[in-house]
Amino acid sequence: MATVCTPHTISPAAIVSSSPVRCSHSQSHLLFRSNFPNRRHHSPNLPISAPNLRAATKGRVLCSQNPNPTPTRRPDYVPNRISDPNYVRIFDTTLRDGEQSPGASLTSKEKLDIARQLAKLGVDIIDAGFPAASKDDFVAVKMIAKEVGNFVDKDGYVPVICGLSRCNEKDIKTAWEAVKYAKRPRIHTFIATSPIHMKHKLRKTKEQVIEMARSMVSYARSLGCQDVQFSPEDAGRSEKEFLYQILGEVIKAGATTLNIPDTVGYTVPTEFGQLIADIKSNTPGIDDVIISAHCHNDLGLSTANTLAGASRGARQLEVTINGIGERAGNASLEEVVMTLNCRGEHVFGGLYTGINPRHIYMTSKMVSEYTGMHVQPHKAIVGANAFAHESGIHQDGMLKDKRTYEIISPEDIGYDRSSEAAIVLGKLSGRHALKKQLQQLGYELDDVQLETVFWRFKGVAEQKKRVTDADLRALVSDEVNFSAGSCLEAS
Repeated sequence: MATVCTPHTISPAAIVSSSPVRCSHSQSHLLFRSNFPNRRHHSPNLPISAPNLRAATKGRVLCSQNPNPTPTRRPDYVPNRISDPNYVRIFDTTLRDGEQSPGASLTSKEKLDIARQLAKLGVDIIDAGFPAASKDDFVAVKMIAKEVGNFVDKDGYVPVICGLSRCNEKDIKTAWEAVKYAKRPRIHTFIATSPIHMKHKLRKTKEQVIEMARSMVSYARSLGCQDVQFSPEDAGRSEKEFLYQILGEVIKAGATTLNIPDTVGYTVPTEFGQLIADIKSNTPGIDDVIISAHCHNDLGLSTANTLAGASRGARQLEVTINGIGERAGNASLEEVVMTLNCRGEHVFGGLYTGINPRHIYMTSKMVSEYTGMHVQPHKAIVGANAFAHESGIHQDGMLKDKRTYEIISPEDIGYDRSSEAAIVLGKLSGRHALKKQLQQLGYELDDVQLETVFWRFKGVAEQKKRVTDADLRALVSDEVNFSAGSCLEAS
């Protein structure tokens, strides 16, 4: 008596069978649906043309803990104050500190391209470079000031264009000549304040350092620059009383932003947060300026330190795309911004930024490609594995409800992943994930067929890091041909 088998209907593109399958129609069967819909998860559309809306950041991010608050507009820009105490300015230093990563040199054209992308992202301040460092850097900063620094969107947003300088007249004059063409130019000048730097690098006394800082901030203002930022380099290892003193003097000289850098990534979050709080409590005139945080990643704490600074009063955060920068890098823009987007309402007292997260992924890709610095796969927010799932338990949860293992939607950073739940098939994957992926490819299997294919899949997965769609098609093809042969033999 012949065995009763299932008819197998397979697309010509999937399987080419040399002989007909002669079986009855009494059991469920394997189908290929050539018009199988690609069911992607779509999050609500964000107004990408208006990066100054809070709706483009914390209001619409699909964080499982975020209840979609009412959108709030970006406050009007005034150099030394912010009308909304919860608004945090984002100062992007990818083009300056980020370019100091070994091997990350950029051409003037590449810098301009990245600056345009940063404007789309909605950063408040673009640290365009160090004009006195080289002729090419001067040209690049000037070009950015003229082109990006004068493009005002329909909501009145235009980024501040900043140039770095040491505390000397030549550097400051050169920086001003580069940035002055922007609608909102800024000079950022700095001098070291830690004992080790003053003794071994500057070879100057505290009194000399204070006088240099005070006089050079005053000089920057005398050029016509109304927006001057001052940084005490290596503040994380500086004596606090000395910091209060020098910062008080530069405020009197006309500084509008005080940037507090953990230059060598030495502090831990509680320590850096307390430093910001102490500066806020003890520096004369501090209410007339913006406090900024600039943290390096030597101990892997740059993002945590930056957020700790924000929680204690910093209202400008200095970051880079992908966290690139000197040595171990800087605080990552995407990590800082998405943390505030996701947890700002509940953990940080309502802090928010003007960043449009829909441009994060594209900006990350551009910076990676232009600098040649690849993003590690497990990098938070923008890494290749950030929204990928291989564990069977995780895959099962993702297929049932994405919120089980994803606190934000990848679409909200502009990343359109290839499969509905970012299932990566490997040796840890389970039947649910395999079945779902086969359905994505257009195959439907009954329980018996799925079990057979599943154990064959496990055998392949033990030999490969990832099982591809081509592997799955081959497994299904083998199962169809095997079943068809069994039917023919039995008949």
